[in-house]
Amino acid sequence: MTAPRPADPPTEDLSRLAELHGVAPSHSPSPGHTVTASATAVTLALAALDVDAGTPGAVRAALAARERHLRERLLPPTVVWWSGGGTPAALAELPGGTRLRVTTEQGETRAGPEGLPPGVHRLTATAPDGRTADVHLIVAPARLPTPEHRSYGLLVQLYSLLSRRSWGMGDLGDLAELASWAGRALGAGFVQVNPLHAAVPGAPTDPSPYRPSSRRFPDPVHLRIEDVPEFAHLTGDEAVRSLRERAARLREAVLDEGALIDRDAVWELKRQALELLDGVPLGPGRRAACRDFLAEQGRALEDHATWCALAEVHGPDWHHWPAALRDPRSDGTARARAELRDRVDFHRRLAWLTDTQLRAAQRAAREAGMPVGLVHDLAVGVHPQGADAWAQQDHFAPGMSVGAPPDAFNAHGQDWGLPPWRPDRLAASGYAPFRQLLRALFRYAGALRIDHVMGLFRLWWVPRGRPPTEGAYVRYDAEAMLAVLVLEASRAGAVVIGEDLGTVEPGVREALRERGVLGTSVLWFERDWANDGRPLPPERWRADCLATATTHDLPPTAARLTGEHVELRDRLGLLARPREREAAEAAADTEEWLALLARLGLLHATGEGAGTASEEAGIRAVHRFLARTPARMVGVWLPDGVGDRRPQNLPGTSDQYPNWRLPVADAEGRPVTLEELAASPRLRALIDAVREDAGGPAGPSGG
Repeated sequence: MTAPRPADPPTEDLSRLAELHGVAPSHSPSPGHTVTASATAVTLALAALDVDAGTPGAVRAALAARERHLRERLLPPTVVWWSGGGTPAALAELPGGTRLRVTTEQGETRAGPEGLPPGVHRLTATAPDGRTADVHLIVAPARLPTPEHRSYGLLVQLYSLLSRRSWGMGDLGDLAELASWAGRALGAGFVQVNPLHAAVPGAPTDPSPYRPSSRRFPDPVHLRIEDVPEFAHLTGDEAVRSLRERAARLREAVLDEGALIDRDAVWELKRQALELLDGVPLGPGRRAACRDFLAEQGRALEDHATWCALAEVHGPDWHHWPAALRDPRSDGTARARAELRDRVDFHRRLAWLTDTQLRAAQRAAREAGMPVGLVHDLAVGVHPQGADAWAQQDHFAPGMSVGAPPDAFNAHGQDWGLPPWRPDRLAASGYAPFRQLLRALFRYAGALRIDHVMGLFRLWWVPRGRPPTEGAYVRYDAEAMLAVLVLEASRAGAVVIGEDLGTVEPGVREALRERGVLGTSVLWFERDWANDGRPLPPERWRADCLATATTHDLPPTAARLTGEHVELRDRLGLLARPREREAAEAAADTEEWLALLARLGLLHATGEGAGTASEEAGIRAVHRFLARTPARMVGVWLPDGVGDRRPQNLPGTSDQYPNWRLPVADAEGRPVTLEELAASPRLRALIDAVREDAGGPAGPSGG
């Protein structure tokens, strides 16, 4: 079936030009269903790639130029060679007699590319007719090794995990404590957290961890102030005493009075404390460690810290800064950086402190026996006003935003407000921004979850000012993106998990699995869609995945089992159909799963039956089911362990619901501290149920 063509479908020449630049003139959301992009969407996407397609004459000229370029070039700007694999087609198709020379990452010169170690090398080709090419050669392991053992672990939004030591939101000290306890007392293999990327400051700050200022550098709001060694020199300071008292009031307001997490208030207190700490000289060893970090991070950190300093003076949106400061390489920016040197150095030091505590948290996890440790989350993009968009603006497509086309769940499509990377600039740089980003994250990650991993293959580009329905897919060199990912993860000895939920084009999951990237399987979506649509029995689940009952964007399991997720959406006016119909369908869906759990003896094992199972028994049965699948990793949403009914994020809302600002709570909505979680019999019973069905011993009785 072909969908109705847009009012201005692309011409044959425009379609051909678009395809040669990776812009899709059409896409197939489902087998036999083709959707044609509008000529306007295609033309604007090409314009963002510096291709003029504004008139028929311009299209013909651009098409001729592109075909000539592809015909005459010796090699694409980046070539991938998988270790142990055959010669890449791009090299095999070179003219006979072409001379090759390789300069390795280490500076060694070789006569050819055979037998190269993994890395990103420079390859120079010279053809007999005089044509030359100087390109990047990515040599990557064929695949990431499969985790040796199955593991189960906890999933939590870090800000929501408050202890009695937190300053109003969960911090890296809490993360280290959780990992140490979960590894030792529960036998957990990992703890997965939300993106900890640096946020764009504002009034208020956007609380979503998925619209960061920078994905490369973490946010110092997550620091545990008391764990900074220099803090010991300030313990008698009256200003510090006042800050700690105010922090205690913030914490108590959330835990004891039902207040929402106030990230801005937390950051204001921590910023003041860090200003005081900045005046404490570092000891020789700490000073040397800091210098090493600054040297290793180089210009990228200098740019990030410069943006932070300029944002303090001119506001967080660099598009509204004085013209001379909008270019990170301008003379005006260089002068401003010199004038603000103290503030630039302050923000560089904060990046070091945060990196130090992140690595300490991962050490705590591994020392607790976790084979994986911390699983960090990589957001799909960055805020257009933020540090990365400013510092790397030559790599971003101007006037474009990442989103999703219309589908069965959202007829209007989605615009996420995130500028996309330009595939051509990535290839020309040997994927340097992506490599540097991954290398930074793998410093402190035992595994990396990649949000919307399909973005390694293609992204839906929405022109600024246009609805998401008027977008177009733009393709990336997935082989090169995967090669960089596998290369950097293998160097770090890390696991990679791709969030591959929703619409996934054919071949994507297979390509990810071939390279050792795990997928994501959520219980409620795992049905036999090709046949009767019934719940998929555990033995038919894929093994190469992280299996969970829910995510941060979905209802907690207790809400799903009780139907409270429908009631919440009804109260907020989010239902597209009558409440009775939505509730009936949700109940029928749940009953199908409960019936399967009962047939497998999972509900019976708790003394309950389908239709009469208590909510707590149902949660245990769901997770026992997950443990019976062959999934290599099984994740337990930490709020499920205490019966929390509130989602952390409710898609489609902004002011109507307190997204990203809720602490972990029990079934009655009472916040539960980290200390209470560690002592919770309900959480322990849930983990013991997972361990039992996963084949492991029951957990120790003590906390």
